[in-house]
Amino acid sequence: MELRARGWWLLCVAVALAACAHGDPASKSRSCGEVRHIYGTKGFSLSDVPQAEISGEHLRICPQGYTCCTSEMEENLANRSRAELETALLDSGRALQATLAAQLRGFDDHFQRLLNDSERALQEAFPGAFGELYVQNAKAFRDLYAELRLYYRGANLHLEETLAEFWARLLERLFRQLHAQPLLPDDYLDCLGKRAEPLRPFGEAPRELRLRATRAFVAARAFVQGLGVASDVVRKVAQVPLSPECSRAVMKLVYCTHCLGVPGARPCPDYCRNVLKGCLANQADLDAEWRNLLDKFWGPTGAESVIGGVHLWLAEAISALQDNSDTLTAKVIQGCGNPKVNPQGPEPEEKRRRGKLVLPEKPPAGTLQKLVSEAKVQLRDAQDFWISLPGTLCSEKLAMSAASDDRCWNGVAKGRYLPEVMGDGLANQINNPEVEVDITKPDMTIRQQIMQLKITTNRLRGAYNGNDVDFQDASDDGSGSGSGEGCPDDECGRRVGRKSSSSRTPLSHALPGLSEREGQKASATGRLQPCTHLLLLSGLPLVLSAARPRWR
Repeated sequence: MELRARGWWLLCVAVALAACAHGDPASKSRSCGEVRHIYGTKGFSLSDVPQAEISGEHLRICPQGYTCCTSEMEENLANRSRAELETALLDSGRALQATLAAQLRGFDDHFQRLLNDSERALQEAFPGAFGELYVQNAKAFRDLYAELRLYYRGANLHLEETLAEFWARLLERLFRQLHAQPLLPDDYLDCLGKRAEPLRPFGEAPRELRLRATRAFVAARAFVQGLGVASDVVRKVAQVPLSPECSRAVMKLVYCTHCLGVPGARPCPDYCRNVLKGCLANQADLDAEWRNLLDKFWGPTGAESVIGGVHLWLAEAISALQDNSDTLTAKVIQGCGNPKVNPQGPEPEEKRRRGKLVLPEKPPAGTLQKLVSEAKVQLRDAQDFWISLPGTLCSEKLAMSAASDDRCWNGVAKGRYLPEVMGDGLANQINNPEVEVDITKPDMTIRQQIMQLKITTNRLRGAYNGNDVDFQDASDDGSGSGSGEGCPDDECGRRVGRKSSSSRTPLSHALPGLSEREGQKASATGRLQPCTHLLLLSGLPLVLSAARPRWR
């Protein structure tokens, strides 16, 4: 097949040269007016354009027949053709990025609204219902919502441990309030934590919240971060420069017709496809892992009622503690002994509720799932993005001929294009007749993005099964934590035990849109603004609450 392609090429060149050498003498002095017009519209100086055709021995890219292009003109047009193709690639990538960004913003806005509404309902109902039991511990509840947001945004938190630490801290604080007169040193509180776990002082609420919230938040975080990774891959691949061999082939495809005096001839369809399949061979190799990734965007199932109903589990837990207070106290004293009495201690908190607990119902389900379904439709349409790119660019950007006939440009002259169209990907370009491609030297940037797609696909699969996945930034730009080298053990993974409130945990693969200012605000107030930009940040330190012994 390679010999046939080369034979056809040599035959076409010989015919074209013969026509130029022995044609009508009048054809050798044709005006270059059309070329002057095209060249001028590209912003070049018309003084470079000859008045009539000249001999083309100086041409390096176009066939060396009579021509209207000087060496400088050929070089300028080659640079212009490369820039135009690179711009077309960037435009195609931006269109896909905009689609991904729109899906991410829609999901993120609704997710944040659900969590914000839950926290607002808690803040409005709990003071009247639980009195000082809530008021003196309001910060603990704010911190919980803040950490849920941080986890969703990509902070390197273990969600189950975060919830366990919240319940442990809350139990200690509420037990102090309910038993304010005894002295309760740290060792007594440690004993309380150990004795309390089998007694379930908060009832079933901690267990239910852990099981359901973990699955919902893990899947939601994986969904939005997967969209962010997909957008990041498109952005980075669109910036990969074209090879010199590709630039020469694109020049011949687009502008050599003008140099040879046939500006009306459009590229033959198969000719255009072969050129761009050769130029975009590495990009096409993204196809398999790209499809695998898009197939894994299942999204969180049943997450709406969980995310919007966190306050309901918290209310159930405090009510259970009040109801079980006497039993808990007796069991703790039995196991830990009678604590010393503090004669100056305040009176214990009243056991009865301060008012009727009125909470809004859980939000109606369906909106979040609808957003996921809409995203799936958009992603399904983008599955063949990389392998369809050559055909799309040929038809939309390069004015490809509608049919392959004697009137289209085949790279040598007006006439049919006979070589077969190459397959997709780098390995299939070994016999590409238009672009010289070294199939032994894949583009490393694109190979790194293929690996990023594989990693993200595996994490999405694990998240759908409820596994708490750590989205370490595996990008190649050095901005993330990479493999985690150099990260101390006590910072990379949150260990059980007492920590100071100044412990800092970085964002391992932040949700796009979380700026440094927003991250600091979230740590301080527990509120984040809606996602407005596509920025993947990592290593952003955020202040977290003090860690306590693991307790469920």
